[in-house]
Amino acid sequence: MTEETPGFDEQQPDVPSGATSDDAEPKAASSSPEEEAAPAGDTGQDPGLVAQLDQVRTALGERTADLQRLQAEYQNYRRRVERDRIAVKEIAIANLLTELLPVLDDIGRAREHGELVGGFKSVAESLESTAAKMGLQQFGKEGEPFDPTIHEALMHSYAPDVTETTCVAILQPGYRIGERTIRPARVAVAEPQPGAQTVKAEESAEADDKESGGPDEG
Repeated sequence: MTEETPGFDEQQPDVPSGATSDDAEPKAASSSPEEEAAPAGDTGQDPGLVAQLDQVRTALGERTADLQRLQAEYQNYRRRVERDRIAVKEIAIANLLTELLPVLDDIGRAREHGELVGGFKSVAESLESTAAKMGLQQFGKEGEPFDPTIHEALMHSYAPDVTETTCVAILQPGYRIGERTIRPARVAVAEPQPGAQTVKAEESAEADDKESGGPDEG
């Protein structure tokens, strides 16, 4: 008789009928759908992550508002600097041309007396042209109504042929740069003769009566 090997008859684990040991192992390794979905569901509902996301959005909105405010302030600064630059330029030009006004007055008087000839004429016209390019404008004409904002009356008289205070002579022309007056026109003015308007009104009334056939008789 042969000797039996010790432990050879140890019982093996029971396997259900119709199933092999290979089929049992995957079932043991697989997990239920609830167990797989649980971690993902827990992550999406994490209140800590939601709070952090809200904080990031709030910070982003604040930084965006700060950037927009900074950009607006910079644009205002640029416009203010540009206005100041233009104002300084206009003041410098006005100061320069104001110093040249006596020279321009001399040129005007020489032209009126027929003394603007030869090389002096060329220089004078060149100076006037340069001043005009810099924005200098001359104003003041005989016969225009007197305006105290642009005229300076140096002489005063009465005249029967005017109906309002009128500039009858330009003693010195006025000058302006754009809308800024750097020297008013110095003029002689004439006002209507006292009582002249009353006489004219009576004459006008008499003329109207004649045209209408005279006043109605009772």
